[in-house]
Parts: sequence; C-alpha cells; structure tokens
Amino acid sequence: MAIPDSSSASGFRPDLSVLLAEARVVSVPMRVKFRGILHREALLIPGPAGWGEFSPFPEYDDAEAVPWLAAALEAAGEGYPEPVRSSVPVNGTVPAVGVDQVEGVLARFGAVPAVKVKVAERGQSVAQDLARVAEVRRLLPNAGIRVDANGGWDVPTAVAALEALAEAGLEYAEQPVPDIAGLRAVRQELARRGIPVLIAADESVRKETDPLRVAREDAADLIVVKVAPLGGVRRALEIVAAAGLPAVVSSALDTSVGIRAGVALAASLPELPYACGLGTLSLMAGDVIEESLLPDGGALAVRNVPVSAELLQRYTAAPERRQWWLDRLARVYGELTGGGMSV
Repeated sequence: MAIPDSSSASGFRPDLSVLLAEARVVSVPMRVKFRGILHREALLIPGPAGWGEFSPFPEYDDAEAVPWLAAALEAAGEGYPEPVRSSVPVNGTVPAVGVDQVEGVLARFGAVPAVKVKVAERGQSVAQDLARVAEVRRLLPNAGIRVDANGGWDVPTAVAALEALAEAGLEYAEQPVPDIAGLRAVRQELARRGIPVLIAADESVRKETDPLRVAREDAADLIVVKVAPLGGVRRALEIVAAAGLPAVVSSALDTSVGIRAGVALAASLPELPYACGLGTLSLMAGDVIEESLLPDGGALAVRNVPVSAELLQRYTAAPERRQWWLDRLARVYGELTGGGMSV
C-alpha cells in the first residue's frame, strides 16, 4: 500500500498571513519534569472544523516539524474520520521519578488498565529503573506494565535490563534501542533466551523517512503511532494498515487539542488491542479547555474540545516565545507548501 506524503495530508491551506494572525501560543506548566521540560509550549490554529495543535519539540528542525503542521491543519480544516468506538482505553504514565514519587503520580491517573514507565533516563541506572517498575507493580498488581526507553540503551544493556524487568510481567518494551537494526537484534536475542517481552517501535516509526521499514525488517511486534509526527489521523491510519502490526496510539505531551487527535485515531482503528498512551494531561497543571480530556474509569470518551478564550489568555506564552513560534510556523509552512503561500 502506498503511503501518502505528509505534505498532502490535509487540503486546508489558508494564507500564511491569516495563520500568523489567528494562531495562539500557550505555555502550560507541568506537574513534574517530563522530557526535561517544566512548561509545555504549543501553537494552536483555529479553522472551520475546530482547532489544531502544532507543538513539535523545540529541538526538532523545520523538516521534522512539517508533518506536525500537516496534522494541525487537518484537525483545524477537515476534522476527523467517523469513529468505530465511542471511547478508548488509556494507560497511566510514570516519568523517571524516584520510587517515593510513583504513588503520587499514579494517583492523578485514577483507575487505568495499564501503566507506561519511563526507563533509561540519562544519569540514572538500570537499578533505578527496576525499582521504579517494581513499585508500580506493587501498587497495581493487576495492571499491564510497559516500559519506554526512548532509545536510551545499547543492545547488550537493553537485553540485560529487559531480562530483569521481565519479572514484573511486561506487556512490551518501547524503543529500547535507537535504531531498527538494534531493535531486531534485541528482539531476536530475547526470543533466543526465551524472555517473553514484546518489542514496540516508536521513534523507528515516526522519525524514519519510511515508517514501514520497521515492519518490513521484522524488528518489532507492535508499533506506537502518534498523530502529529505522522502527518495527521488519516495518514496514520494508512501507515497502521500498511504495517500490518498491532498499534498503540500515544500522545506527544499535548494539550487537549492534540489529545483529541490521538483519540480520533484510536477511535478509528479497526482493532485496538492495547490501552493507549493518551492520558498525559494528568502530567500537566493546566490546559486550554475547561473540561480536559482526562480518563474516566481508564478510558477517554470521543468528544469535542471547545477551546476556552480565558484559558488561552491565562497560559499565553511570553512575547519572545510567541514570536519564536510564529517565526517557526512561517518557516515550516513554507516547507509544507513548497515555498508558496497557498490559499
């Protein structure tokens, strides 16, 4: 199956001057440090179908940010496909915090069927990872546990760590090593040793120019898909169908506007075998809608997200940060449209 280019994922292409005039930039405080940040910045775009979120992390270059803008324009201009389910199960997320903080983090998620635990944090040891996962298992003896290394291990470390972590009964390990060849090596070695840990690919899907390569090279048991890095809900659906692997829908630390796109993807997939990583608003101390898209009973309802003018004002980014995002929007829009300002 051919995968559409992210630049054509949405037909909504307003004039750049309109985008710049109507875009809002927010800075939302975090409850805990996540990905090294204490405030999450996002640029929000209004359109005929609602709002879209453009929030590639600051370290991403303009080329990597192009699909994020395509996804935001799809949300604002076209909306989402018809869902096949009215709610989606979600997991809790435990950052690379100390064992003494795990219970407090989990309490903010309420009842969830699964928990994703961050591991391989720079400056931390495998022993700290084991302790964090063990504490999650102690507190939630019946929950599914998956770990996310964000590519932070090499192959020998990943195999050794996952062999030890397997005692907690892992659902899967997400991106234990950074590259596809490494994923395949870890997967093969775990199988050779009889260690029952599935391998999930995240960065090896969303950061690759060919998101299907990980499936073709038999390097993963399942894939983690995020709407923004893949260029929108419709393109992500195409990628999942073409990969032929089970999919977990995850967020990119979004406001409710971005989470809504993830919910739309999860609600549109023909099969949804795993709880999704869409409960990350519990890690944030603010939002841009009055009733945030937070899980209820371990699930998120498929619903609209009316943006609040008052909250947009409350969390408005500092003038210099707003200008930084507007400049970025202009550059990335130029790349998305081939250098022109299409109407």
